[in-house]
Amino acid sequence: MKLRLAAVGLLTMLAVAGCGKKEEQAADQNAAATAPAASNTTTTAPATTDTQQAAATPAASGDKIGNCDLTGKKGETPITPAVAGQLTVETNLPGPGWYNGDTPESIKDGYEYCFAANIAHRAGLDNLKVVNVAWDALVAGQTKDFDFALSQISITDERKKVVDFSVPYFSSDIGVLAKKGATIDETSIKKAKIGVQQATTGADFVANTLKPETPAKVFPDTPSMFTALQAGQVDVAMTDTSIVLAQAGQSNGTFAVLGQYATGETYGALYPKGSANEDNINKIIKALQDDGTLKALAAKYLAAAWGTDPTAIPYFKP
Repeated sequence: MKLRLAAVGLLTMLAVAGCGKKEEQAADQNAAATAPAASNTTTTAPATTDTQQAAATPAASGDKIGNCDLTGKKGETPITPAVAGQLTVETNLPGPGWYNGDTPESIKDGYEYCFAANIAHRAGLDNLKVVNVAWDALVAGQTKDFDFALSQISITDERKKVVDFSVPYFSSDIGVLAKKGATIDETSIKKAKIGVQQATTGADFVANTLKPETPAKVFPDTPSMFTALQAGQVDVAMTDTSIVLAQAGQSNGTFAVLGQYATGETYGALYPKGSANEDNINKIIKALQDDGTLKALAAKYLAAAWGTDPTAIPYFKP
């Protein structure tokens, strides 16, 4: 999970040009839980003709996938998709700001959705299918028949043993979410009841680096963790700063992000191990970074969802 939002401006760090979790979902379960029946939806772009284009300019007039504006030339970097005629992207919902909607059928935009839509466009594909899968199964390399996953996934050496990652596209640290008005600081947090999501870098950080007096309570997903925070079962919830900022923004003032820990982690697209499309998709991702498309998506979807400049959140020392 993770965000090094430190000394850079909000939008610069949101769409890292050569740098780049999500670690969430509902009711206690075993860390080796298998994926639930996948839910999915397919969105189709209108038929288009080739267009002349400069970097970061819009595609043909009317070209969209969902509500996403598309940039670049259609089909300039083709791939061989897992399912013919469509780009299949896995994620673990919900992800406010990243995927705007709680089910694949309801999602038409968001940073990662529109990121995927632009990859589909530049790969020459009109259809984008989003598949909602279990987090544990995703990062364990247990899901199948997809092109890549975008789900705020931190790149780690342990995960690289079973999956591959793209070039980084986003930087992330670990944030501390609590009820508004809570008096939690870098000293008192050691005595607090902490909630984390299983199989995440946030859970590893709390257990191995922060080392609170009481072991953290582990949840299978972020919704159940945030529900426990609301109910007073835990004092703080810890996961990516980007994720807790989005949750605080949706809480109508109930929650606040009190601090964050610098981890230097980055997000990457997750590929099935050995995917033949890695080089071309990496090429598209780098082009989307270089021409400003990802920066524009961050400004449109993430800054609005968060409502807070991450650089203004104090850094705690573990």
